[in-house]
Amino acid sequence: MTPVYIGLGSNLAEPRQQLEAALAAIARLPGCRLTRVSSFYASDPLGPADQPRYVNAVAALECSLAPLALLDALQAIEQEQGRVRKAERWGPRTLDLDILLFGDLQLDEERLRVPHYHMHARAFVLYPLAEIAADLQLPDGRPLQALLADCPCVGLERLPPATGAAPPTGSA
Repeated sequence: MTPVYIGLGSNLAEPRQQLEAALAAIARLPGCRLTRVSSFYASDPLGPADQPRYVNAVAALECSLAPLALLDALQAIEQEQGRVRKAERWGPRTLDLDILLFGDLQLDEERLRVPHYHMHARAFVLYPLAEIAADLQLPDGRPLQALLADCPCVGLERLPPATGAAPPTGSA
């Protein structure tokens, strides 16, 4: 089983519920075991400013799937939750699931780049990731803590748990 980290984001159609439904679907994937989930965070959009704020989180898995098989499974979850891929980059979406890290793998293929490109500069990825894996080291040897030091958390807000919601598995 390989340790894998998935970034989750949504800013349409009840974003918090989109992330909760995605986490439930990820937990049901054959060959994968959901082990930790960060808190949910609100973040400003990267693309056009005339869209709602995002809700983001990071999930940790133990996975026996190959990287592209996991990507296919995650994209199927996105589609099941109403994701429509458009030419517009960084536009609003019901759900975005990104493979951030896949063990120590460094992969640069047409469909998948791991570690995820630009994760080193995205507070909405790094801060939730640090919440569940503070001592993580990237495949290139850089410690997560060094990336955090270079990435201010401007526009990032940790959200309180939803009323009646179970605490994230990362908080135990």
